[in-house]
Amino acid sequence: MSSNRGFGFTRRAAVVALLASVALAGCGSKSAAPSADAAAAASAEGAVEKPVLKLGFIKLTDMAPLAIAKEKGFFAEEGLNVTLEPQANWKVLLDGVIGGQLDGAHMLAGQPIAATIGYGTKADLIAPLSLDLNGNAITVSNKVWSMVKPDLPTNADGKPKHPISASVLQPVVATFKKQGKPFNMGMVFPVSTHNYELRYWLAAGGLNPGFYTPGDVGGTVDADVQLSVTPPPQMPATLEAGTIEGYCVGEPWNQAAVQKKIGVPIITDDEIWHDNPEKVFGLRKDFAEKYPNTTKAMLRAIIKAQQWLDADGGKNRPEAVKILSQSNYVGADYDVIAASMTGKFTFEPGDTRPAPGFNIFFDKHAGYPYYSDAIWYMTQMRRWGQIPEDHDDQWYFDEAKAVYRPDLYLTAAKSLVEDGKIPADAVPETDGFRGEQGGFIDGITYDGKQPNAYLAKLKIGLKQGQRVTASGVTGN
Repeated sequence: MSSNRGFGFTRRAAVVALLASVALAGCGSKSAAPSADAAAAASAEGAVEKPVLKLGFIKLTDMAPLAIAKEKGFFAEEGLNVTLEPQANWKVLLDGVIGGQLDGAHMLAGQPIAATIGYGTKADLIAPLSLDLNGNAITVSNKVWSMVKPDLPTNADGKPKHPISASVLQPVVATFKKQGKPFNMGMVFPVSTHNYELRYWLAAGGLNPGFYTPGDVGGTVDADVQLSVTPPPQMPATLEAGTIEGYCVGEPWNQAAVQKKIGVPIITDDEIWHDNPEKVFGLRKDFAEKYPNTTKAMLRAIIKAQQWLDADGGKNRPEAVKILSQSNYVGADYDVIAASMTGKFTFEPGDTRPAPGFNIFFDKHAGYPYYSDAIWYMTQMRRWGQIPEDHDDQWYFDEAKAVYRPDLYLTAAKSLVEDGKIPADAVPETDGFRGEQGGFIDGITYDGKQPNAYLAKLKIGLKQGQRVTASGVTGN
């Protein structure tokens, strides 16, 4: 049985008709969206309140659950006619969701959190589903790689040992400084996972990535390394132009640098924080309240797509890569996307290593929106000054619970269990916290129930009572 149970033959027949229309329209190359009338018919008798939807995404591999939900008919199964629309950058995407031009989107985990707490913009957004674990890397220019590689310890095969600490950049940064040049690196958005991962890696290696002051989106106070924003698809060109000497971005834009022979991924995010949470599916809080059945239907479709992506050890990944390589999705060459999404990762020509967990969409409860994940992001916002003042632990708990919505996730996921679509053990039994986590490159453990105690452990970063001004860090 599927979610059509209880709506009678008319609804089941409508869904079958809708799926048939998708299959027929898709004969040839790309699948065409089912018509609005067909989707409306499939949602008859109140199953979904808004069957025609527009969702946004950025051209990255980890938008895959949305593309698969569309192309494999999972949205259609739920009575939804979904248009997926690429966005120019993360700011445009965020504004589209807030303004209602988009009904939801593939979002940076930090975006709904920052909007809710009022950093950058103020809006009530929620994240009822996590899209994936891992999926990013840090790439450096050939120039920088040539400066650090000779001194790296190697394995028996002569290839560099991983993970590689950012401490190897200290002499490089010093050389740039002596030459009167800043050492510039790129990330995709001030509240992106990439910003926080890059900062975490640099700080763990003894380099200060800089602090934010109120109203300052540059975050360069006291910085050893200057970080700036570049949209993901533009990262390789920006590196090649010499504007930046490295960047943190999602795939396939690290592999694109390898293919173009302009840079070398020096570390993956899984090596910075093992099985770290990545993107989320974000939407407005009032959308979920106004259209609860539609929200549930979207989540069901995406969860089914996540399961498909991780099924049987990744047997569907080649097909997923082919879909993502289409110009209306990621639009990168098949080989570039496959270089990280099919259980391997290429650091440089001749150095391809197994990486079965580089992209995780369904396994390890990847879809569940843990409060502790949201709290980690907020600790990093506080660490670097985006949250300018101290807050007690309860504040972190309250803000996390306002944004991350496991209740909505569980409603959808448990209905899929009841329908026999996903196994019962795919849904975690949890209070919303992962418990104490290790796997960080600096060896520090993180407990989401003790955010202030965690912040106190971090050597570089704001401590309790400290603030940032244009002249530097003040306070205890």
